Amino acid sequence: MVNFVKYRRYYYLFSTLVILGGIVAMIISTQTYRERSIVRLSIDFVGGALFQLEFEPVQGQTPGRLTGTAIEQAFTAAGLTDVTTQRVGIGETYRWQVRANFGDNSAEQIEAIAKNLTELGNQLNLTFNAQHFRENFSEVSPVVGSEVTNAALVATLVASALALFWIALAFRKLKHSFRYGVTALVAMVHDVLVMLGVMSIMGLIAGWQADALFLTAVLTVVGYSVQDTIVVFDRIRENDVRHRGEPYELIVNRSLLEIIQRSLMTQIAVGFVLVALFLLASGSIQQFVGILFIGLISGSYSSIFIAVPLLISWENGEIPFVNRAARRRAAAA
Repeated sequence: MVNFVKYRRYYYLFSTLVILGGIVAMIISTQTYRERSIVRLSIDFVGGALFQLEFEPVQGQTPGRLTGTAIEQAFTAAGLTDVTTQRVGIGETYRWQVRANFGDNSAEQIEAIAKNLTELGNQLNLTFNAQHFRENFSEVSPVVGSEVTNAALVATLVASALALFWIALAFRKLKHSFRYGVTALVAMVHDVLVMLGVMSIMGLIAGWQADALFLTAVLTVVGYSVQDTIVVFDRIRENDVRHRGEPYELIVNRSLLEIIQRSLMTQIAVGFVLVALFLLASGSIQQFVGILFIGLISGSYSSIFIAVPLLISWENGEIPFVNRAARRRAAAA
């Protein structure tokens, strides 16, 4: 029988290194962004305007290469600040999404931007759809993002408390049932930190911005992580009755072996779908799928290689300041 939990210290070390890398990126982010945030924030949280741009090649002429830098210059020349651009679509597409902040006179700036983009298109043998541009932009107040964030934090805290209570209640016939709830929450926090770290890193190197969809991905993974962990714990509960009298570590390892194949096959199937969506999507949808994919991988990993091994570490007194009786027994032996 393969002893997965035997190598639990390596699992902890790997997770620690991954999370520390994310924390370093978060620290760099706080020194990089004006908002001092741990991730690059979209206009959902900092406020601003979102523009949709459309260009079309002039028939019979070879179009030039349209770059995000050139588009940014068209916006900054009109007085807008904090301009970020992102190509929308697959391959050589001429559709762009731009986020920026207005100055004092938004109406005049809209006209100036349309003029600058039209001139840019003429230089590159592209036709700029100025009418579509004027009709397809939206302004967002930072108050909306603040309300969404607060609601998400409250929802996460309430869900965590309910999950802790429910798991302790559901596994009350097992010895130290409270531990199951705590380790499930530790695995959940692990996944949130991993997603925040990846989002921070991608914000620094690829310009990814945290928006309402990012919060949706985080909340989705939080629910998934707890559910996946409960599935493993439930098998431990069954085997605790079936193999009563065996060492706890043996029962836990047997339960892990029985459930790991089903868990991994499920993740592989979901992973194929998410990878396909990531390759086909663009913009904020692509970021949402990417973060969701990372979160689901982390959720599967933490359920098997963090939450379950932590039960063994807790039982054996390997966690500092926890279960000192077990530590004294091990020292005496």
